[in-house]
Amino acid sequence: MAEVKLTKVEPGHTKIRNVPIAVTPEGFWCCPSPVGFQKATKHQNPLNKTKPSSPPPKTTIPKKQSSHNNERRSQPPNPPRAAVASDDHQRSCGADVPAVSGSAGSDRGPRTKVENAPRKVAIEFGDPGTSDLKVILLGKQSFCVKLTAHRNVLVENSSFFAEKLSYGDSNLSYLEVNDCEDIEIYVETVGLMYCKEMKQRLIKQSLTRVLRILKAAELLGFSSCIQSCLEYLEAVPWVGEEEEEKVVSTVLRLQNEGFEVSPILKRVSSHASAPPKDTLPRIVELVLKSNEERGRREMKSVVLKLLRENNNNSNLPSYAAATDVCNETLYTSCASCLNSLLSLFNQASEPEFTDKPMENKEPVLKQIAFESDNLSWLLDILADRQAADRFAVMWAGQVELAALHASLTVSTRYHVSCITGRLFVGIGKGELLPSKDTRQSLLETWLQPLINDYSWLTHGCRSFDRKVVEEGIGRTILTLPLENQQSILLAWLGSFLKAGDNCPNLQRAFEVWWRRAFIRPYSETQGSDDIRLPQQPVDCAVISEQ
Repeated sequence: MAEVKLTKVEPGHTKIRNVPIAVTPEGFWCCPSPVGFQKATKHQNPLNKTKPSSPPPKTTIPKKQSSHNNERRSQPPNPPRAAVASDDHQRSCGADVPAVSGSAGSDRGPRTKVENAPRKVAIEFGDPGTSDLKVILLGKQSFCVKLTAHRNVLVENSSFFAEKLSYGDSNLSYLEVNDCEDIEIYVETVGLMYCKEMKQRLIKQSLTRVLRILKAAELLGFSSCIQSCLEYLEAVPWVGEEEEEKVVSTVLRLQNEGFEVSPILKRVSSHASAPPKDTLPRIVELVLKSNEERGRREMKSVVLKLLRENNNNSNLPSYAAATDVCNETLYTSCASCLNSLLSLFNQASEPEFTDKPMENKEPVLKQIAFESDNLSWLLDILADRQAADRFAVMWAGQVELAALHASLTVSTRYHVSCITGRLFVGIGKGELLPSKDTRQSLLETWLQPLINDYSWLTHGCRSFDRKVVEEGIGRTILTLPLENQQSILLAWLGSFLKAGDNCPNLQRAFEVWWRRAFIRPYSETQGSDDIRLPQQPVDCAVISEQ
């Protein structure tokens, strides 16, 4: 056992140091570390299973008590209950380890003989021999910790202890605290009352443990500890959403109790009701203009994911104005990219452009792919936000761009056809619902350029899904009036019979149109008399079209 040097203390004064503690059953000194406390608890638990012998005659001592009620918005656990007794009461127990009572104000049951009682953990705060108060903490499964402490330290730091001890006289030296849910943290919190540098003590703890200490300090009315915990939470990083939610919920509860928590909440909120209007345009602009391929690709994925989460999160308040601002920002970027793309197509379609050396042509060709990729990304965002109808209108109106399409090499222009394919897929899946005129104009303007690039797309573009695009084109065609279906599909048939696999396979759409036109034609002039109804009632009212 290590030697301990005791210093003499003047009567009536308590020397406060950085939490020296004595675990008295084994007679050794240590600091109140969680590991040491857990080891002591582990050694004591098996002894709790010893059956006590018959109790001695009962000694009745009147007790005084008071309630300690705190109203909290989030309904934290009930504060611990305390029972107080005088020195005479303690001496009547006949031992240093007091008997354990049930709850404050209730009749005491039969007491256990000291020689057969389970051994408890005893902890002494401050210099040995100078304490004037014993505090018994009663936790779960009859676990008990005896604290030997100093009345003036507890009263000075804890409103809970000050209230409980204010009802006793000067000889009161025994206090029982019942229903301690987290008895280990209660011990450490009481130990912090003896610390000069509480922040240095907390800095060694994990965030989860500090939140437990904060909860105990709140129940004990330990204001300086609460303030130190808040300073810790303001400075320490929060790892993951779970820790953030725990901190914010705890801080909001303390805010309602009058504590200054705004420095912590500023980490997750702003005085402004919404981010500045130029924030999203700035982010989109930075991503669209980035020339670093990997960073640009990764940030496009991140921004798309975050906007999707924000749009799908029903727990967040929905502001129509904020949604309109976001969509307008995206469409402003779309218009800028389209203007740039048209200018690049005009430049690349000039006769002298072909004769230029490759080092002069390469920047233009890269910029065409760059702007096309930007438009595809913006279209994905708008489709996720169910706001891509205007994009379909804008793309269907690019007649000049479609006319210049044939004058460029397929290796340069196929990026534009990817945008067309994405639009057809969106219409086929119902992600956007443009008008009939827009759908027809889109097919008339861009279907043939897509067919011209189809061989390159299927063989040279990894991200191109042939079956999905073909299904989208077919479904888009079948949304038009029957006469328009016929003209478009007959034009497709001529291309398919020439190109074969190098042309989109729209046979399924062609078969549907054929049945509509020749096998089951419907007439607007048909009356109800032409519809034959069954003579006998049927059990099922749903008749599906085979």
